[in-house]
Formats: sequence, C-alpha cells, structure tokens
Amino acid sequence: MADGKFNPVFAENRKARHDYAVLETVECGIQLKGTEVKSVRHGEVSLSGSYAAVLNGELWLVGADIAAYKFGNRFNHEPKSMRKLLVHAKEVREMRLKTEAKGLTLIPLKVYLKGGRVKVAVGVCRGKALHDKRETLKKKALRRDLERAV
Repeated sequence: MADGKFNPVFAENRKARHDYAVLETVECGIQLKGTEVKSVRHGEVSLSGSYAAVLNGELWLVGADIAAYKFGNRFNHEPKSMRKLLVHAKEVREMRLKTEAKGLTLIPLKVYLKGGRVKVAVGVCRGKALHDKRETLKKKALRRDLERAV
C-alpha cells in the first residue's frame, strides 16, 4: 500500500498451488452481472474445484461459486454458472495451444480488485505427482524451521 492503492483479494485458490505447478499466470477481466459484483465485493466467492476452459474461441470460468446476493430480487444470478473471462484473442489462442498440445490446465488462482474492476488471475498449470507434493511440503517445513532458528 506504499503507492496509495489497495487491491483486496476476495478469493484465493490455495489448493491449486499444492496440486499444480504454476508455470505462468495471466490476468483476466471477468464478465459479471450487477448482483455478482456485489457478492464478490462481499467476499462470497469460492474457486475450489473451478477451472478455465477455451470454448468456441473464448475463455470461460467453469465451476466457480459466486453466492447469490442476499439483497437481490428476482433478477438475482445463478451461483454456479459459467462466466466469460476477458482476455485478448492472441492470449486465448496461446492458452488453447498450451492446453491441447502440452497437456496443461488453466486454473483460477485468485479473484481480486484492480482499479475498481474485478480481475481473475488464471494460472497455466501442470499437475503435480504425489512425490512432488511431498517434496514441496518438506521444503516448506525446512524453510519454516530455518526461520524459527533465526
């Protein structure tokens, strides 16, 4: 917050960094309805079990849960619906090629606010094997022990 800007994180997919090796991240806009924006700003969003997919040349967020706005009326949104992610066509083509050819997946890592707009950080990820997960946990434990010693 040194530059006077505060970008709150509304949801973070912590399990994604445990289950996947994140190779690169892409910042995407997200197309939301009014009640969805209000629910996200209240922090009522969950990314667990969600993923991004390229369908018909567009990038979509699938499986994310944005809770129904409690003060919404009959025009309230569907909590588990697919939502369009807004990125350049070139980035969509690159992501499609990576997911088809290299066997990578697109996993949403976090939902946050930037410049008054809701953004989604999508990671291009490769699944970790069980021994990779154990190795990561060992490194984390070693780092923690070293910090305690200091």
